Amino acid sequence: MEEEKKEKSKPSCNIKMGNMVLVVFVSYFGSRVNRPRFIGFGGLLMSCAAATLALPHFLSKPYQYHSMSAAGGSWDTCVPRENSSAPEVCRQGGGGDPSEARTQWLTLAASQVLFGIGSVPIQPFGISYIDDFAEPGNSALYIAILFSISVFGPAFGYLLGSMMLRIYVDVDKIGLDSPLDLTPSDPRWVGAWWMGLLVSSGCLALASIPYFFFPRVKVPAQAKAPKTESDPLKDETSSETSLIDFLKMFPRLLLRILLQPVFLLLILSQCCFSSSITGLATFLSKFLEHQYGTTAAYSSLLIGAINLPMAAVGLLLGGVVMKCVRPPVRTLLWLCLAPLSLSILLCVPLFFMGCSTQRVAGVNTGYGDTQDQWTNRSLSLCNSNCSCLNNMFNPVCGEDNTEYISPCHAGCTDVSVDTLNPHRVQTYTMCSCVTALSAVPAGTAGMGMGRALPGSCTKSCPHLVLPAILLIAFAGFIASLSHNPIYMMVLRTVFQEEKSFAIGVQFLLIRMLAWLPAPAVFGLAIDYSCVWWKHACGKKQGACGYYDNNILRNRYFGLQLGYKCLGLVLLALAGWRVQHTPCLSIEKEPGVPV
Repeated sequence: MEEEKKEKSKPSCNIKMGNMVLVVFVSYFGSRVNRPRFIGFGGLLMSCAAATLALPHFLSKPYQYHSMSAAGGSWDTCVPRENSSAPEVCRQGGGGDPSEARTQWLTLAASQVLFGIGSVPIQPFGISYIDDFAEPGNSALYIAILFSISVFGPAFGYLLGSMMLRIYVDVDKIGLDSPLDLTPSDPRWVGAWWMGLLVSSGCLALASIPYFFFPRVKVPAQAKAPKTESDPLKDETSSETSLIDFLKMFPRLLLRILLQPVFLLLILSQCCFSSSITGLATFLSKFLEHQYGTTAAYSSLLIGAINLPMAAVGLLLGGVVMKCVRPPVRTLLWLCLAPLSLSILLCVPLFFMGCSTQRVAGVNTGYGDTQDQWTNRSLSLCNSNCSCLNNMFNPVCGEDNTEYISPCHAGCTDVSVDTLNPHRVQTYTMCSCVTALSAVPAGTAGMGMGRALPGSCTKSCPHLVLPAILLIAFAGFIASLSHNPIYMMVLRTVFQEEKSFAIGVQFLLIRMLAWLPAPAVFGLAIDYSCVWWKHACGKKQGACGYYDNNILRNRYFGLQLGYKCLGLVLLALAGWRVQHTPCLSIEKEPGVPV
């Protein structure tokens, strides 16, 4: 979507909003409403939001890119200035109608708000509902199953996206069999991102229907005997706190929750770990594309088939350990520190598993006729007579293994096309900026007039993508072992009557301190790793064309490592605090805050 709408990473993250404060109010009134029915309504609302997210595709004009077609007088090749009408290209291929762009992003923001509101009741109500209905000692296992299955949702999304991204974005407008001069490996390719949203919308609607038939509360005869909490039916009839009363009590309740040291330290550590996971999940596909040269479809396939299933297994295994061992809180905290520390150590080799930035003429290296090695200029003597525009972005790889922003910037004046598909260029020839290494006419060798192939040059280490993704997946598996134990400790370090409200406060803080700012922080760090921005009509506008791979890798993994280390310190402080208080058994109900 960033590529099609020509947006940076940071604004793409700013539209993730919607349900931070609302989740606290909903959680507080959880025992007074039909929780399954609210979950069902929330699912239907998210289904509508997912469908609305696809609207910008249908409301916008077809995706425009600078064609490499030899037909129709393309301006991709070098055209002498006296024969050029380049301003027409600027008017046609510019940044688009600003009002249309604003409408699209307002639609996306409204959809995210709607999706956020719909997701409010799902986890707070779902977790408390499971904890109320589960047999003693089984809550940890059931909640672990809930979290592990929830990870398979994004995994399904990545696999679905991998298939959809192999289909051209405007397939509904031009047809499936229409000839294109693009392939999925082309950096200008945009897949049918909107199709996955429509499929997900339908699945959400179907999955929401069964919740309307679940019982509201557990009948007294089936209530869990060891629990000391009051009967749910009694709570439903005796609790008549109004919204006005709740607003009056809210500051006192919130302060009481936040003044419990272990609870606060655990939540802050969760915020740090969630920030690391959010940044990783949001930009991992983009990172793999730019770092190792993978396609968007292949990177989505790797994430959906390897990373997320490994995390789900870790979540489930952590719940099984809780079910079988049932350690006290004091032991549990230190057991969490071990896998988290190991996951941090596993991330260290990732700083060295990357590709160097490819040589791009006029971006990070000079042209063949100059000795400047980091010259940030798009024109040189070899292409000074060409009518090259800044908004051209048709990467070609010269036979001298140097990449050029476009055939025009490479000084190419001629093309040879595919005989089976006349819309697709096979080779650019007579390129004045490309050093000729193959057989050329006598007297011209080494003086330019080389050839160039469409697309970016091959990365220096594409073989590292699989080891890197496996290491990331294994580190995620190890870290996931501690997720469910930490979550259960949160439930066991507050008073029983505060449990539902504590869940709401937990989600509020995680959303406010992790899910909302973390993608923006990661997006900003990624944007500042860019060395060449795409242009539109003489202005920097849109997505990044080239990153400094070393800076990108160090900032991307450095932020994750920093968040994890801070979370580890906060978790250790929580363990130190528990050492100085009476230890709680994980089987004891909330009631003795520490």
